[in-house]
Amino acid sequence: MIRHVALFRWKPEATDEQKERVPAALATLPSTVPSIRAFTAGADAGINQGNFDFAVTADFDDEPGYLAYRDDPGHRQIWTDVIAPVVAERASVQLQF
Repeated sequence: MIRHVALFRWKPEATDEQKERVPAALATLPSTVPSIRAFTAGADAGINQGNFDFAVTADFDDEPGYLAYRDDPGHRQIWTDVIAPVVAERASVQLQF
């Protein structure tokens, strides 16, 4: 299986409304991208200083499943319209488990 992890740090000028749109938009993906096996997205719990502000994890059966998610038009649209305007920094990794 492949696990995708993405971390986001918000721009200082990002509004609460903009940041709240991110999890709402991402929550639509499990019902529209068939290759997603598990999906979690949410704000950092604030336990440790210096963490990223928001994280996404998504699990897939295999690399083609992940690539289908990565290239999905709905996913790309969420990135362009909702996430990219408020992101100052992004990190991601795909790991086998």
